[in-house]
Amino acid sequence: MSIATFLLVLTLPVAGVAGYAIRAYIGRVKLNSAEAKSHRIIQDSIKEAEAKRKELLIEAKDQLLKEKNLFEKEMRERRQELQNVERRHLQKEEILENKIDQIEKREKSLQQRELENQEKEEELKKELDRHKKELERISGLTTEEAKELLLKNLENDVRFESIKLINKIEEEAKRSAEKKAKEIVLTAIQRNASDFTSECTITTVSLPSDDMKGRIIGREGRNIRTLENLTGVDMIIDDTPEVVVISGFDPVRREIARLSLERLIQNGRIHPARIEEVVEKVTQEIEENMLEEGEKAAFELGIPGLSKDALYHVGKLRYRSSYGQNILSHSKEVANLAGIMAGELNLDVLLAKRAGLLHDIGKGSIIEGEGAHALVGADMAKKFGESDKVINIIASHHNDKEPESFEAVLIQVADAISASRPGARRESLDTYLKRLENLENIAGGFKGVDKCYAIQAGRELRVLVANDLVNDERAEILAREIAQKIESELKYPGIVRVTVIRETRIIEYAK
Repeated sequence: MSIATFLLVLTLPVAGVAGYAIRAYIGRVKLNSAEAKSHRIIQDSIKEAEAKRKELLIEAKDQLLKEKNLFEKEMRERRQELQNVERRHLQKEEILENKIDQIEKREKSLQQRELENQEKEEELKKELDRHKKELERISGLTTEEAKELLLKNLENDVRFESIKLINKIEEEAKRSAEKKAKEIVLTAIQRNASDFTSECTITTVSLPSDDMKGRIIGREGRNIRTLENLTGVDMIIDDTPEVVVISGFDPVRREIARLSLERLIQNGRIHPARIEEVVEKVTQEIEENMLEEGEKAAFELGIPGLSKDALYHVGKLRYRSSYGQNILSHSKEVANLAGIMAGELNLDVLLAKRAGLLHDIGKGSIIEGEGAHALVGADMAKKFGESDKVINIIASHHNDKEPESFEAVLIQVADAISASRPGARRESLDTYLKRLENLENIAGGFKGVDKCYAIQAGRELRVLVANDLVNDERAEILAREIAQKIESELKYPGIVRVTVIRETRIIEYAK
């Protein structure tokens, strides 16, 4: 064994022990370092948590303080409000107490004055009695005798002077009133001067050729019968070239018949189904036109605020006439006349125009026969929401009620002026139309009657009955009952033919 080997063998255990010792030392150092680091981490975490806790605690205290301050502020405001309310109540109480005190003082003062006045009255009575006795002694007359003599002399003087004054005032009033009234009426008539056309009961429709007459009549007269039944007018087709005459007392029916016939002629297709379609469409258009006519009249006169129903019934007057005078034209004329006179007299111009336009609205109602048109119109105006003044003016324009305003008197005057113009009315025409209306009203009062038309100048009454309400036997009885009622209630020339029409119509559609 060499020395090197020996040394190597000797140093190996030593090196191992030294290495172990070094490793152990390093491990202890690392362990201590880790423990120290972990301790620092724990301490840092504790410090951080403590800081966070303190921060949260501070925030909670701040929030609590804010809530407390807010609560205290609200309480202060409420206390202040309560104090203000209490102060106001106290002020009111003080004011009331002051007023009560003032009233009590006034009452005491009045009582004192009453006592003083009573004392003065007693003194005056005593003084007056003394003077009366002295006068009676001097004049040799009693009080009653002196009073009677004085009143008699005074009465004669006053009567003479009053008679002279009354005569003077009456003469001046007559001269000035008559002159002023003439000026106002003449001014109103002059400003509203217009042409007048009276209504008639026939309408003519021009034809493109005489060949069209045959198409209008139709096979076995079915087309013209359908037209007459649907419109309630008479279609007169005679030798007059290229003209069809439509006769009827109701302007609405004549207008529906005229427009329907013109459209049928223009279209060229004339048969019962087409006639029914056109008549129904034209009827709807006429209803719409009534509202347009009412709106137009209100716009021309400058009358705002009329309801839709009122405008519709005003438009209906376009197709109504009285004694041959168109009622809508008459109503507009009355409104203009009344408005002009109201302006001259410094009265309500708008009220006069409004009442003038609506004064004959009852004539367009289907219930006109149930009472005077003025009262019917007043009831209608009430339903339309018109004022009490307008309602009274309408009701009183024929003295059915007492007029309650100057405007009501103006409407009476304007109505008389418009109606009395030369050629404005024809009594015979109105009598004729009234008779036809009465014929239709009598038939319409029976149960089961759907429609009724007076045609042939009132010589025939066509009655359309509901198929489900009136059978064939009842139709015969109904015709007899209507004829008997006409005989008992109406006066008429000649004979009235009553025709009851009962139609069964069944419609099916092939799909």
